[in-house]
Amino acid sequence: MHAPPAPDRSLGLLPEPLQQRPTLALLLLCLLLWLPGFFALPPTDRDEARFAQASRQMVESGDYVRIRFGQEERNKKPAGIHWAQAASVHVAEALHLGSRRDVWVYRIPSFLGALAAVLATWHWGRGIVGRRAAFLGAAMLAACLVLVAEARIAKTDAALLGTITAAMGLFATAYLRPERFTAAQAAGFWLLLGLGVLLKGPIGPMVALLAGITLAIADREAPWFRALRPLWGVPLMIAAAAPWFIAIGLATEGRFFSEALGGDMLSKVGSGEEKHWGPPGFYLLTFGIAAFPSAWIALAALPTAWRERHNPPTRFLLAWIVPSWLVFEAVQTKLPHYTLPMFPALMLLGAAWAMDPLRRPPPRWLKWLGLLALAGVAAGLALGALAAPFWLNRLVLPAAILTVPLAAALVFVLWRVARRGDWGRAALAGVLLAIPLYAAVLEGVVPRLAPLWLAPRLAAVLADRAPGLPPGRFGITGYSEPSVLFMTSGETQMLRTGGDAARFLAAAPGRVVAVGNRAETDFREAAAGLSLAPEEIGTVTGFNYTRGRWVTLVLYRVSRG
Repeated sequence: MHAPPAPDRSLGLLPEPLQQRPTLALLLLCLLLWLPGFFALPPTDRDEARFAQASRQMVESGDYVRIRFGQEERNKKPAGIHWAQAASVHVAEALHLGSRRDVWVYRIPSFLGALAAVLATWHWGRGIVGRRAAFLGAAMLAACLVLVAEARIAKTDAALLGTITAAMGLFATAYLRPERFTAAQAAGFWLLLGLGVLLKGPIGPMVALLAGITLAIADREAPWFRALRPLWGVPLMIAAAAPWFIAIGLATEGRFFSEALGGDMLSKVGSGEEKHWGPPGFYLLTFGIAAFPSAWIALAALPTAWRERHNPPTRFLLAWIVPSWLVFEAVQTKLPHYTLPMFPALMLLGAAWAMDPLRRPPPRWLKWLGLLALAGVAAGLALGALAAPFWLNRLVLPAAILTVPLAAALVFVLWRVARRGDWGRAALAGVLLAIPLYAAVLEGVVPRLAPLWLAPRLAAVLADRAPGLPPGRFGITGYSEPSVLFMTSGETQMLRTGGDAARFLAAAPGRVVAVGNRAETDFREAAAGLSLAPEEIGTVTGFNYTRGRWVTLVLYRVSRG
């Protein structure tokens, strides 16, 4: 990409003091984008609640090797994210800022990982596309809808993105300036890959390896390979992750590896795990949603990027994106965040094109396709914010009404600015206008959709109607989502049938069960057979969004009479 010969006014939307302090500007931008909903959103099902509960049990048990969810071993992912979440709990409790019962405490590593990714895009992007384009690319990354979501969810992907972005930034330095690449930088590269392995297994090394293979084939040489010092770098990466893998192998007698590799990883490759199947091309088709509001800039830049693939910085970014993207398209299990490790490179390509005064305009069809996707996602956010509370609660929330003019303003302003060819200003305008739209949806609407948050409401009713219930005295059937364990107790008994619920209630005095409406008949028949007289003490009705159906949970205990 061509670097602009002199500063232009494309980034004039920011106050001059912030333009002079880009790191501070990006930090403030991330806070404005990601904090709405960070504290207000209850634990979400299923992954967030699973990770948070497993980390909570790690803290409470003091066992930082084995990962358990309830009474079961969770042999799917390495322990890195659980260590980070456990550390967040200890720090929050030591400073009296929060406790292990607050799900936001477990979200801190995701927030920090996303922040590291944005700052790494800015820091190393300067050496790839120039200072102003790197700032714009980092801002575009921060506003991507998928990262806005991942930054406030307590799981691995935002933290993993931080390690991959920093590692690939160091890789870019080795590729573009191998003679200046130091041993300390090489050590940082391999340690970051090792940290990525502790977070999510082979994904980080895979992205770097595929990029390296692609560059070596395209260039027919690899002077950067020696600069990376792989002879001692690879052992360093292994040494960073090996102690825990050895410990978990011994602690689980090898079950971790058979279940993580044979069960979790291979099931994702060969089939759509947990109904998350998608056809090849899924990520390309949904890119406009995942990268909103920055996708249309990245899409407009792709034809120029391909024409300039012989330019070393552009070639590196394409090698970062293309082979890993193809791998994820080929894998049967599809989730929106899987391609997130390629987003920093995509945003840098888009920003470099947008800031280039000699840019070639995109094909007309691609320009309109990008704008159509932009308008469609903005309208979808607004209409969803209006429709969801009305459908679930028969309410019209003020924040939901506000999303309509906010979405319209975003599309109108970006369309007007793009018509003038001021793509850099349009890209930054999209980022800034997304702030109030995201805030209205994630702070003003989603936390107030009470029927979606069954587990917190169930826990509140349980605390009110059966205060001081000892651990292990509560069971539930008909609603087995992980958020129940997090909101009640890791010792809550997940019961399979209504008959199991009746037998659990009869087994000891002082017990309480929650019975879903589908298990109600079975429960009453079994209770009658056991000569139980269950007393109804509360009811919670809500929408199970993971299964797409309404659920009514009735709480029972044995009548004192």
